[in-house]
Amino acid sequence: MDATTAPDAEFARVPGAVVDETGLRHLGNPLGEQRALAAGTAVAPLADRRVLAVSGEDRLSWLDSVASQALARLQPGVSTELLILDPQGRIEHAASVVDDGETTWLLVDDSDADPLLAWLLRMRFRLRVQPRDASDEYAVVGGTAAAAASLPAVSPAGVPLVWHDPWPGVSVGGWGYAVTAPHPGIDRDWAEAVVPRAQLAELADAAVRGERMLAGRDAAEALRIAAWRPRRSADVDERAIPHELDWMRTAVHLEKGCYRGQETVAKVHNLGHPPRRLVALQLDGSGSELPKQGAEVRVGDDVVGAVTSVALHFEEGPIALAVVKRTTPVDAQLLVDGADGPIAAAQEVIVPPEAGATANVPRLPRLGRRTRA
Repeated sequence: MDATTAPDAEFARVPGAVVDETGLRHLGNPLGEQRALAAGTAVAPLADRRVLAVSGEDRLSWLDSVASQALARLQPGVSTELLILDPQGRIEHAASVVDDGETTWLLVDDSDADPLLAWLLRMRFRLRVQPRDASDEYAVVGGTAAAAASLPAVSPAGVPLVWHDPWPGVSVGGWGYAVTAPHPGIDRDWAEAVVPRAQLAELADAAVRGERMLAGRDAAEALRIAAWRPRRSADVDERAIPHELDWMRTAVHLEKGCYRGQETVAKVHNLGHPPRRLVALQLDGSGSELPKQGAEVRVGDDVVGAVTSVALHFEEGPIALAVVKRTTPVDAQLLVDGADGPIAAAQEVIVPPEAGATANVPRLPRLGRRTRA
């Protein structure tokens, strides 16, 4: 799919729709769309998500050998996610994963799809695997599990291609750093269905007739940020490692075989501390504008980090995720640079400063990954 082609053009005819180069942003009522999306009465076309397909007999063992997640025995229909790391353990690519018994399907942020596909093609060697871009055939639509089940998900091998987000449960082999109980994302109900691209026009027609309620990307992002859920296209920079974003809980298996970057993953987790940490910010809402992605975060005059994601939430108001130095005091009053001056921000700890160094720490029982029928 040509990434320069305007996506979601079908939805421009829906009353109130605002469509830009990244797809359907909203339909005039972003807060109401969030409520409907969370309640399962709306679905969100996700033009900023792409579909890659990996076929071939060796696909699962091959992906297992190059990625952070244990995939060799992944069962059809089971949802997980993976990271591709560089030799220093920094995050290069990320993908949501579901296998149908014949093909492994990767749902990937649009900006990362072409680089990930190119990397996978280079890593095939003589193995029986064939990665390809399936985005011309298929699109991604998100919502609650029930809402996703109402969509015409494709099932080329008899298994509906619906990815259920495991966040914030701790997957087998994973580790959660966030200590807040309950986790703000504990009630997150999110799934992404792979549908025939031609179905987007029918979805738009149903919305025009009032038979289907839609939500835009802004609503989906606000729900993600409120759940402290990291995303490759928003929260990852050239230095990010999984520990900093609490991404060890769903995307990394600490007990699987070797893969690129594993040494750093193990060393930081067992012996060290991640140099930076993800925090949630409750922003002062007295101003008229939200800060931009990349806005500097300060303690007094000292820059300690940057905003990675920001939204206006229908219940919590202005919120953001930011990556700050590990040494930033957890009780520090933070300021975020805004267009009209500094914005006060109350810090909520996601990854604590003491995260890591677990080699001599007793391993306590923890919640396993949530399952869905």
